[in-house]
Amino acid sequence: MPAFPYSTSPATPAVAIPPSLALPVIEAAFPRQLHPYWPRLQEMTRGWLLEKRLMSADKVAEYADGLCYTDLMAGYYLGAPEEVLQAIADFSAWFFVWDDRHDRDIVHGRPASWRHLKGRLHAALDAPGLFLYHRDPLVAGFADSVLRLYSFLGRRWNARFARHFHEVIEAYDREFRNRTNGTVPKVDEYLELRRLTFAHWIWTDLLEPSAGCELPAMVRKHPAFRRAALLSQEFAAWYNDLCSLPKEIAGDEVHNLGISLIRHDGLTLEEAVTEIRGRVEGAVMEFLSTEQEVRRFAESLDDGSARGKQISTAVSSCLGNMRNWFSSVYWFHHESGRYMVDNWDDRSTPPYVNNEAAGEK
Repeated sequence: MPAFPYSTSPATPAVAIPPSLALPVIEAAFPRQLHPYWPRLQEMTRGWLLEKRLMSADKVAEYADGLCYTDLMAGYYLGAPEEVLQAIADFSAWFFVWDDRHDRDIVHGRPASWRHLKGRLHAALDAPGLFLYHRDPLVAGFADSVLRLYSFLGRRWNARFARHFHEVIEAYDREFRNRTNGTVPKVDEYLELRRLTFAHWIWTDLLEPSAGCELPAMVRKHPAFRRAALLSQEFAAWYNDLCSLPKEIAGDEVHNLGISLIRHDGLTLEEAVTEIRGRVEGAVMEFLSTEQEVRRFAESLDDGSARGKQISTAVSSCLGNMRNWFSSVYWFHHESGRYMVDNWDDRSTPPYVNNEAAGEK
């Protein structure tokens, strides 16, 4: 079990962070916290991965805890009811397994497997109850987690979540074609695609069941609120690109901000790293400024009515968890075995994945 700074004050890092990846502002201004349910969350998600056959028993035993998937969510959605956090954590673990299947289908040249999976995921998103016992564990696991997420807020939120995730699935399909064809997207095209493949609006949607309240459209679309949400997600995506650049170069990836900068803007590897780091640090500083606007906005929503108080409190909760995403993402990238490429026997093949694909070998 990894060591964590549980206090809400700056703590000594639990791991050594390379200077090129260290962000002192995160360590100082974004104190790390974990949901008190975390130890049980880890145990339950480990069991869910086994029950749904998303990872083999030997890989769950050897790698599940070290991948830190539950740690990532437990550091993000603080204040969430336990059943909500459990559903989110299982969905997040599923997402990582799905990402690995997508990668292996590309690496092993399995386009038919990917097309079939894509279609089934679209269908399961609209009618998860029909796919709970699908023969492909990835489809059944998705249906199970989505059905649980749909139980918390109601039809309008569910429809928004579904709309956003249909876009994520299609973005993954665009990635499949790009990688199959060896196409490195230009920087602007990549940034647009990345917002979808990183599922920016999915993780933002999930702030609402964590707060126990569906936010009105006028709140979600408020410029400061939307900007703060986007900045927290952009930070996460760009920091992920910074940390995973060696892994993705080794795996012949074409989707990484650094790779786009090198290919299309003529930057050297060192210059690309500097550019990404600048964007990461810029997102942090802009969030700190925007955060104050959102806080004032939340206060203005409390008009003395019960509904006004509820919405104001929910916005404050969502904002606090946007802030938590910075520290959770930061530490995850230095504790998860997902990014410890130098420890793998084969830098292009993660040791925690199965290479088999349902329906096609």
